[in-house]
Amino acid sequence: MAFDVFGIGNALVDIQAQVSDDQLLAAGFDRGIMTLVEDEQQRLVLQSLDGSPLNRCAGGSAANTIMGIANFGGQAAYTGKVAADEMGQFFLTDMREQGVMIEVAPASPGQTGTCVIMITDDAQRTMLTNLAVSSTLTEADVDEAAIADSKYVYIEGYLLTGEGTKAAAYKTIELAKKHGVKVAFTASDPFLVNMLRGEMIALIEGPVDLFFCNEEEARSLTQKDDPADCAREIHRHAENVALTLGGNGSLLMHDGELIPVEGVDVNAIDTTGAGDMYAGALLYGITNGLTWKESGHLASHAAAKIVSQLGARLEHKFTKEEIMQLTSHR
Repeated sequence: MAFDVFGIGNALVDIQAQVSDDQLLAAGFDRGIMTLVEDEQQRLVLQSLDGSPLNRCAGGSAANTIMGIANFGGQAAYTGKVAADEMGQFFLTDMREQGVMIEVAPASPGQTGTCVIMITDDAQRTMLTNLAVSSTLTEADVDEAAIADSKYVYIEGYLLTGEGTKAAAYKTIELAKKHGVKVAFTASDPFLVNMLRGEMIALIEGPVDLFFCNEEEARSLTQKDDPADCAREIHRHAENVALTLGGNGSLLMHDGELIPVEGVDVNAIDTTGAGDMYAGALLYGITNGLTWKESGHLASHAAAKIVSQLGARLEHKFTKEEIMQLTSHR
């Protein structure tokens, strides 16, 4: 097959800045939360951060995961909507330079979606997201040929919040099932689980083969407290489960077996993209011959690398030799 994973999600350019608690307080947004904002709100916040070093990269939840797969040497494709502007060209160039296939026609007129990420000293990231044309993604943008030529599709939960983007997500699932391709889905955010709990349960009971979630999302979904109980409950319906526990590692469910994966001690600087990179490393592993335990261990190390640096992109890519060293005794 040409691709290990085909991803679909909101295509955003991430703009990251380290800020003080006072700057975050002045911006007026809740710490550690993703908030949808208009262009003017985002512009005013960036103005208030004048003088703070800014970094940008192609982003969005599923895009981060797909970039992670490519960083490990996997073959990946992505669908997301950008505009015919400078930010859109930056997004496409950044993805393609990492080896990701992306061929969606840019939208015109309009502007590319952006996410301002304010990172405080406690490693929390407060995200101000302006979806812009990313929200115009529709089922017409879904690439059936790329899906048919993939082992997995990967869908971010954020797509369920818009009529057109939801249609694109369900079209991706439909085409995956048509061509015998497995479906991976990430809950994306606790507020989404709270808002769309019934729909997510239906997805788990139906087409989803691998479900990604964190501890808070799993509890909200299952109404259980113990993470292992949550994982088992989800596994009653989904073939595979990956439940992340922050610094305490993760729990995998596969073939009826609960597989605990230890965390990696690290000095956390920025938690942006930790879950996305975990998903990317796990998907790389299971589509490239690693066992589930080995893949989980690789994912833990990848997530630890991400939180020890700024931004959702690996500063140091794992070589084949490093991957073998990390997984050879697992």
